[in-house]
Amino acid sequence: MSDLETRRAKLALNRGAIAPTKLAHVVRRTGRFKEMVSWYQTVLAATIAYTNDLLAFMTYDDEHHRVAIAALPGLVEAPPNAVGTDHVAFTYADLGDLLHTYARLKSEGIDPYWRINHGPTLSLYYRDPDGNGVELQIDCFATVEECNAWLATDEFKANPIGVTFDPEALLARYQAGEPLAELTKRPPLPDGMSPLDMLR
Repeated sequence: MSDLETRRAKLALNRGAIAPTKLAHVVRRTGRFKEMVSWYQTVLAATIAYTNDLLAFMTYDDEHHRVAIAALPGLVEAPPNAVGTDHVAFTYADLGDLLHTYARLKSEGIDPYWRINHGPTLSLYYRDPDGNGVELQIDCFATVEECNAWLATDEFKANPIGVTFDPEALLARYQAGEPLAELTKRPPLPDGMSPLDMLR
């Protein structure tokens, strides 16, 4: 197929909808530019690809930027419980990396406000200096197929929120050598509690 034929085929309506190949980046508007840049550098172990007085582009992998911070004049604070994005999530390679990050951030005075094993993920939720939610997580299943099969179970239907956990206790169990499958398996709800009791 020639280049021109390839281009025409790409534009053919019968191709249907084309999904993006990835989520590229998140941009945060802020009146706390230096605080926000420092926070995301610290939390994500990000490096600055470019910055000036108004913008900072940061990355932690092979993407040119994953997070951008924009200092725009005239911004007003968002009211509590406003409509909008609840949080943005970042996935770690494994439980050891997530727990290391938890301990590193705690040593710098950055603590999660919500710690929950959703079932599909084990997650730590943080707030940046502007109050935006940031989830640091790991996948609890080895494959998407395993996760989707579990999402179809009555166990998930009965509790689509998850079960909160103590990260210090989980860290101690990890250090003691408990099997990873046991550490990431979602426990049952505590007696007398409902999924709504697990909300932050």
